Amino acid sequence: MTAAVRAGQAPSSLQEQTNGFAGHETVYVDEFTDGLLNPEQPMLGPVRDGGHIIANTAPGCWGPMITPELRGGHEVTKPVQVIGAEVGDAIAIRLKDITVTSIATSSGNDAWVEGRYIGDPYIAKYCQETDTLNPESYVEGIGQDAVRYKATGKPATPFVFTNGYTVAFDNNRKVGVTLDQEAAERLAAKAKYYAAMPEKAIQHSILTFAPHDLVGLVGRLRPFMGQLGTCPAVPIPDSHNAGDFGSFLIGAPHPYALTVEQLQQRTDGHMDCDAVRVGAILICPVKVPGGGIYLGDMHALQGDGEIAGHTADVAGTVTLQVHVLKGLNLDGPILFPVLEDLPFLAKPLTAEERARALAVAEQWGLDSIEESLPISVLGSGPDLNAATDNGLERAAKLLDMTVPEVKNRATITGAIEIARHPGVVQVTFRAPVSKLAEKGLLPFAQDQYGA
Repeated sequence: MTAAVRAGQAPSSLQEQTNGFAGHETVYVDEFTDGLLNPEQPMLGPVRDGGHIIANTAPGCWGPMITPELRGGHEVTKPVQVIGAEVGDAIAIRLKDITVTSIATSSGNDAWVEGRYIGDPYIAKYCQETDTLNPESYVEGIGQDAVRYKATGKPATPFVFTNGYTVAFDNNRKVGVTLDQEAAERLAAKAKYYAAMPEKAIQHSILTFAPHDLVGLVGRLRPFMGQLGTCPAVPIPDSHNAGDFGSFLIGAPHPYALTVEQLQQRTDGHMDCDAVRVGAILICPVKVPGGGIYLGDMHALQGDGEIAGHTADVAGTVTLQVHVLKGLNLDGPILFPVLEDLPFLAKPLTAEERARALAVAEQWGLDSIEESLPISVLGSGPDLNAATDNGLERAAKLLDMTVPEVKNRATITGAIEIARHPGVVQVTFRAPVSKLAEKGLLPFAQDQYGA
């Protein structure tokens, strides 16, 4: 483990910390934060530019939500330092493998329990009787009162299900089936085993609650990472490292409150974007020396928008490859999805389409057509309108365009897609190859979609 990497350090200090060390080829990660992404804390690694990170991730959402000790709505991995990554750079992350290890999980729509939190139940769980923020807890039995305060023995969870389900997966992790009460309670009795809970995770498994409102419903698995990104420049609860949940921190009545200016230091690592899956390339901003790659909140499956607020969160193993891009100065993430995930209008032209387009161009006096390839820019904000505006502005700044031009491109060669309701979107369109080349992004687009 390296010395602490702190926000605001001079660029030279990162090299001094590593003493010229070129970094590890592979960094194995099985350690987790306490729910807070804190640039003041030591990072793991370092991993070399071009090296790999292999992580065993813990389930997100419901397990951490019912665990008062965790100061975020997830339990993500400790950030990994990347050699050569300085503030203003970017880190390209190739998603090489995502494997679900959980045998089963539980999830569903939630309701908040008044009196067990201050301002925000995801991060500021609170015991009124002992006047304790993020108090210690334990599990006794099964069901929605099973999580209890150590100090008083009384029920502690700030969340309950309004409609919930327990889902078990086949051995190949291709499908899941929601279970009845008897089966859900059988899983609850050995919750951490069936969750495949990593040894160093401290969350209580949500399987303990044994929800069973949906029975016999079949879902197809297509896992992706709900959390993947770089460390923000100010301490932010992991689940709030985005513009929608992050907006809850502005002027909040708990110790994790931020100002509007501080929230701009987020990195939008919490996207819940189902296109962040195997084969995709995610490019993240560097806002602290070393970048600090972290991940978690693996989803076994999810429809666009995650409209229930939660999905089938699972433990799993993940393999990433990282590359440093100098001086890209991103505000938020860029994604090059796999071809299958692109909107119809954003897909690269086929040879037949190109020939037809050239014929039309020649008919009307043009001697060429624009060479373009797809790109997806993530935007976030308090609501979907604000998130769309944010994504459009980020895309315009990145590619030296006006917002109206990006709007036109997204309308006729792309789409606005919802990653998470209430406020994360993808702005996807075909961008000029010349501009992608100028920004150092063309090799990634070509890797995904060909020349």
